[in-house]
Formats: sequence, structure tokens, C-alpha cells
Amino acid sequence: MRNIVCALDLPPELLEHVRITAPGFNIIAGRAKELDRDVFRQAEVIFGWSPAVKEECFYDDSPLRWIQLWTAGADYVPMDALRKHDITLTTAGGVHPIPMMETVFAMLLGFTRNLPQAIRNQARHNWDTKGKFTELHGKTMGIIGVGQIGTEVARIAQAFGMRVLGVRRSIRSTDHVDSLYTIEQLNEVLPDCDVVVNILPKTSQTVNLYDEAAFAAMKQGALFINVGRGASVKTSALTDALKNGHLAGAGLDVFDIEPLPEDHPLWSMDNVIITPHIGGNTDQLKERAVRLFLENLKAYVEHGQPARSIVDYDKEY
Repeated sequence: MRNIVCALDLPPELLEHVRITAPGFNIIAGRAKELDRDVFRQAEVIFGWSPAVKEECFYDDSPLRWIQLWTAGADYVPMDALRKHDITLTTAGGVHPIPMMETVFAMLLGFTRNLPQAIRNQARHNWDTKGKFTELHGKTMGIIGVGQIGTEVARIAQAFGMRVLGVRRSIRSTDHVDSLYTIEQLNEVLPDCDVVVNILPKTSQTVNLYDEAAFAAMKQGALFINVGRGASVKTSALTDALKNGHLAGAGLDVFDIEPLPEDHPLWSMDNVIITPHIGGNTDQLKERAVRLFLENLKAYVEHGQPARSIVDYDKEY
């Protein structure tokens, strides 16, 4: 029997769609931590992730051929082991552009309209009209990592009347981006940006990419938004750039250490907005992720390979 393990808490109607799409498979579903480890060992397809996969599935005669992640990021998955055993990995890339874009602009509008101070004043019942107010209109945004999320951020940035510079691995035509650059040109782009939005994945090339030199290269008074991966930022360098006033503010959804330690100075900075790695969360996430899985499952049943969001092990994403 060919087994599909859905290691997620899916409602019956969505599971029924899985059964209809893969009629020749036995569907085993439940929360990952509640499933017997043996079901992972016998799985051909896994939707979701569990530490049990790493412990039970990487052996020579394993039937496992494909893992579909629930998340867009895949840096927590042992890619070398997957490559060794010829297992295809797909992510939930493509299901997060809307909530991630809205997270970016929630942070940016919070800064331009001085909302963090307004919220603090409201808690104190303090009517205070002082503060620095500005506009996104006419500003330049640098989007570092122009994939599906970055393209959606660029679309809305242009709707706000912003100029958009994009950085990606390869320069190819991209909608809503005024000028494109390679990652090697990053420090040439940063000085031109009033807003820098990081959406890069975690790879061996991106760890600590934003170091002292990168923050020094940014325009005086720039805003830095990180909704990519925390490991791409050298946190001490970011903290210093905020403390000394070189950066006007930072909106941070991700950190190199999560949860962010309670005593970290970023918590108490008035020019920092912190969210706990929830930038892609939405009440529509489960439906979108299952829809992507069903599309990939249909291709896998018909052609032996999923169709979308396949991880390139050489690129690490």
C-alpha cells in the first residue's frame, strides 16, 4: 500500500479532497506528535514535518519520495539527507505573499504615522501631538529577495508612489520593480534606499549578510524591515545602528534566536516594532497551503513529480 501522511490537523472536508486527488493511496492524518512513528517510516509522501521524519525515514530502502512542507522556509530541513536519498522537497512558497506584504506595510505605516508612540500615549491616556511624521510617497524602497512575496510588496509600494529597487540572485524581468541588481551589488543599492525590506531565505550565503558594513552603507535615517530570516542579520550590528541613530527604525518579524531573549535591548527601543514570527499568518493560510499541496499531489500522481515550489538543493531554497 502506498501511504500519504498528512502530519497536520486538517478538517475532514480538506482530507476528502486529498483522498479524491490520490485514489490509489492510503491517507493517514493527524497531528505530527500524535502519530505513531511507524507511519512516517512507511510513508511515500509526507505533508508537513516532524522530527520523526529525520529519525525514521532516511534509510536505504525507504519508500519516502516527496515531502511537502507547510512553511515557505526550508532551512530547518536536512537537505543533504534528502538529496542523498533522492527525496523531493517542496515548500508552501506562494501561499504567503498577501499576509507578508500586509505585515511589511503595517510596520512601515506604523513608523510613518508614528503609531508606536500613539499606542504608548493611549495606554497612558496622554494627548500628545508631538512626533515625527512622514510619507511613503516619493520614497525609495529596496526589496532584498524579489521572489513571489517581494513582487507583491513591490506592487503595493508602487501603488504608494514609491520607487522600487530589487535585489535577487539573477537579473531577469520582474513586474513592479524599477531597477534590478544582483546580491553582489547589495552595498551599491543600500545607500539609495529610504526603506530596506529583507525577504531573503536562510542559506550559507545569506547568514550575517547584514553586518556592520551593510548597515553603515544604508542611508542615514532609513527604515529596515526584516520578514525574511533572522539569521541574515547580525543582530548586534543592527542594535548598534538603531542605538546610534543611523537607522530611524526597524520592523522585525524574525530573529537569529527565537524567541528573542527577554533581556534583549531591542524589546525596549522606541524605534523598533517586534512581531513574533507571525508575518505570514492568516485565517486563509490552511486553505491556501492545502490547495498548493493538492495541485502538487495531482502532478505527483499523474507524472511522479510535484509541479510547484520545488526546493533546489544547490541553492538551499
